[in-house]
Amino acid sequence: MVNTSPQHPTPIHSPSYIPPLESGDRLTRREFERRYNAMPNLKKAELIEGVVYVSSPLRFQPHAEPHANLMGWLWSYKVATPGVRLGDNPTVRLDLDNEPQPDAILLIDTTCGGKSHLGSDGYVEGAPELVAEVAASSATKDLYDKKRAYRRNGILEYIVWQVFEQTISWFSLQDGEYVILTPNASGIIESLVFPGLWLDVSALVNDNMQQVLAVLQTGLNSAEHQAFVEQLNNS
Repeated sequence: MVNTSPQHPTPIHSPSYIPPLESGDRLTRREFERRYNAMPNLKKAELIEGVVYVSSPLRFQPHAEPHANLMGWLWSYKVATPGVRLGDNPTVRLDLDNEPQPDAILLIDTTCGGKSHLGSDGYVEGAPELVAEVAASSATKDLYDKKRAYRRNGILEYIVWQVFEQTISWFSLQDGEYVILTPNASGIIESLVFPGLWLDVSALVNDNMQQVLAVLQTGLNSAEHQAFVEQLNNS
């Protein structure tokens, strides 16, 4: 475990004392950021619907390895799609009660018509087009409070990989509600926001990354992706 306490802690009754972030705290976004900035060794904390969640250390198989594979798939798409940007665990200022730190975000650059932008201090502000999370199980907040916050703020696509259940849920925002995208006859889900972003769900769940990237390449070779790249270039 990482010791996040300073060597000479500020006395608790001192005017300059800043309380540490703890899971379950109910804070404003401003106070959340103040406490987070005072804990430089803390790797991940989120404010979801006004409630603080401080992450525990992450294990390799239930999180780190799936996360790396998810990033590899998204990175391959980003490289082939100028005008699209990819972030790994960025802090996102959604609204006054929500400042999540998603496992991955895929967004369209502001200059190309994207919905979000970078603030003066480098944080993402507004709703990126796609957010992806690696979750241990279906009991996680990712499928409840966080999903509700993402929907309300207009995140167009939301992917949740439930590792223990070996399930990937891909939500698409349609008429203000999230609808699950289902695989086609070949077991492939195609993004409605990012043309050419194709996913072989079974291959990703079973760690067959060669197949994942082969299917993605087919999507990148599609006429829809070529038209999307041209659209971004003309923006």
